[in-house]
Amino acid sequence: MDIGKKIRELREGKKLNVKQLSELVECTPSLISQLERGKTDPSISMLKKIAEALNVHITDFFMKSMNDEDVVTQQGDRVVMQLSRWDARIQSLVRSTTNKKMQPFYTVIKPGGGSHGMYSHEGEEFGYVLQGEMDLMLNDKLHKVRKDENFYFSSTIPHDWGNSGKEDVIVIWVITPPTF
Repeated sequence: MDIGKKIRELREGKKLNVKQLSELVECTPSLISQLERGKTDPSISMLKKIAEALNVHITDFFMKSMNDEDVVTQQGDRVVMQLSRWDARIQSLVRSTTNKKMQPFYTVIKPGGGSHGMYSHEGEEFGYVLQGEMDLMLNDKLHKVRKDENFYFSSTIPHDWGNSGKEDVIVIWVITPPTF
């Protein structure tokens, strides 16, 4: 799924022009235009602002409509959320967040990858590191979360995550409510 096309589709569905969306997001119309044309990738914090302005979840930029009756999601059916800027591959472990109270992800963070900027939102987050060592910044405190360790925090705390190591970091990550 082309995220820029999806942003444009959702913006047009809300009857907003580029300038109106840029004002809601507090950025330049040029940035919105570049995002929609695929000329640049947004940070997670920018994607979150756009989602809030359009009254959608971040996953809505990536997901197609699915049957809410689906119970089992096979590996090949996972919705992949990936932007080159993140250098991380985030796979939703459910095909739809409609009527769900939590949102689980299988996340692979490449060396040097991460959210690249502090952001916050409602809810709570839990994660379990399957491989590597993840950097988790909460406010101004860095937490190193290693293999077989987990984290749990309020998503209202400004946070940033990344991988400063030399191997991929793999995390099972759960957000509640589904706000990503």
